[in-house]
Amino acid sequence: MSKLNVLYEDNHIIVVEKPYNILSQADNTNDLDLFTMVKTYIKEKYHKTGNVYLGLIHRLDRPVGGIMVFARTSKAAGRLSLSFKSHDIKKKYLAICHGKFENNRGRLINKLSRLEDGTTIVCDDGKEAILDYRVIEYDKKDDISLVEVDLKTGRHHQIRVQLANICHPICGDQRYGLQEKMQICLFAYYLEFVHPVTKEVMKFTLKPENTGYWTKFTM
Repeated sequence: MSKLNVLYEDNHIIVVEKPYNILSQADNTNDLDLFTMVKTYIKEKYHKTGNVYLGLIHRLDRPVGGIMVFARTSKAAGRLSLSFKSHDIKKKYLAICHGKFENNRGRLINKLSRLEDGTTIVCDDGKEAILDYRVIEYDKKDDISLVEVDLKTGRHHQIRVQLANICHPICGDQRYGLQEKMQICLFAYYLEFVHPVTKEVMKFTLKPENTGYWTKFTM
């Protein structure tokens, strides 16, 4: 089992890094998933017998890495879930995209719909998806841009689809990009929320691993 990178934990929540290419929760592939990794970590660290409670609050796409929060009690799970539904939780991503953006800042608003095969498309009768983006740096040699994405809604594959829709697909995106044989350059680097019990504002940041295209930029 991969070593778990725990950013924070208390009796109510646990914040961890989801590695690239690890499922957020189990599916029919029976591959290793982060939910099970966290439950095992808690069970072993605190010598718990029987079933360990863990609340799955949100997900990241399998190929994407970054910060995730889980609830350790049902009360915390309920309150955090409400925060996500009301968009009170701030989630920001770093993405490396192909091409130079015409505008260094912008807001993308699209209607998205998920197909039966798991692909998400832009269409007139889908659910509204909103994100703000800010170009941090442009690498002329490789014609790639480092972009910060401030996610306002949580649609399936939203960031990947919306950026590809404006002709700036994320580098390494096997589904919506250029079919490059490389790791997708999308990382959930910032998470901010109100603690479900103490009401303290919790802020977490994490840098992606300095490999591949990430080495082209000053992180």
